[in-house]
Amino acid sequence: MRRLRLVGVLGTALLVAGLTLPAAAQKRYPSSAGELSVETVASGLENPWGLAFLPDGRMLVTERPGRLRLVETNGQLSRPITGLPSVMARGQGGLLGIALDPGFAHNRLVYLSFSEPRSGGNGTSVARGRLNEQGTALTAVEVIFRQMPTISSNMHFGSRLVFDRTGALFVTVGDRYSQRDQAQNPANHLGKIIRIRPEGGTPADNPKKEGWAPENWSIGHRNVQGAALHPETGQLWTAEHAARGGDEVNTPKAGLNYGWPVITYGVDYSGAKIGEGTAKPGMEQPLFYWDPSIAPSGAAFYTGPVWPAWRNSLFVGALAGQMLVRLSTEGEKVTGEERLLTDIGARIRDVVQGPDGFIYLLSDDADGKVLRVRPAS
Repeated sequence: MRRLRLVGVLGTALLVAGLTLPAAAQKRYPSSAGELSVETVASGLENPWGLAFLPDGRMLVTERPGRLRLVETNGQLSRPITGLPSVMARGQGGLLGIALDPGFAHNRLVYLSFSEPRSGGNGTSVARGRLNEQGTALTAVEVIFRQMPTISSNMHFGSRLVFDRTGALFVTVGDRYSQRDQAQNPANHLGKIIRIRPEGGTPADNPKKEGWAPENWSIGHRNVQGAALHPETGQLWTAEHAARGGDEVNTPKAGLNYGWPVITYGVDYSGAKIGEGTAKPGMEQPLFYWDPSIAPSGAAFYTGPVWPAWRNSLFVGALAGQMLVRLSTEGEKVTGEERLLTDIGARIRDVVQGPDGFIYLLSDDADGKVLRVRPAS
């Protein structure tokens, strides 16, 4: 499989420097589709992690300390929505990913991933509940998946939620950092892509491989924090944290092994070698990787009318890189990279296309914001 590596500006990659404007003004940035404007829609969110649009244009936003907020179209924040499960908010853990049920308009079901406190440690879990008509509470909340085994760690929880076109739910879970070798053990849920039914349990078309936990879709992942379905093919694409260098974009297929930590394009934080090299028979190559690392997080394909030239591009937020990255795609190939908003000065945690066709971002800090990217006027 063809893979593309970009270091700085190579081949079809475009490195775009941002323009500095007064803090009170909307920031403007050049791009391949014309000048962009970034404006603050809402502020005062503590380490926001995941964003989902409701049918009426309002937003649900998770805050890592364990709060779920409703954001009005004018940017006003609600009081914390009640009824959430207990959350372990330490280190990288907390209230994380969010997704609406495909039938939300009639069933009002909301899905949340979070680090769950448990006897002997914690783990990534997924719960679902029904948002009341007032938008103030989740009711009938139940946990539908628990990553096993339970580990005592504050690191590498994943965790994005994406429904596929059959109605099954993909859940990305991390290797818990201290357990990275377990990403190669198909019998557990550490360092895997999970696929479950919306009520919990295993879809009939999951891999049926000897020794595999039935919820496992693919194995050999480190810490996947970006996930989105390709708008034409319906294939899952993911953005995965490496250590130093080697962040990956993959299209995880049923029953395949994506290599971590046996193969990687990065090294450990100490500079030491990880695993056996960059390739091994029986292990998949990434479609694309970053070296040095950008620390990729939320991801979304663009399908809107505002930037026609960007349709089917994968947008990925960067934490350490503090920018928005656009990957142009053709089939299951990444054909180029464009680095946007490079002086935004914010860790971009999530990326979502809004119903208005604009791109919405979450900035991950103590005074986190919902940002809207639109053409500059």
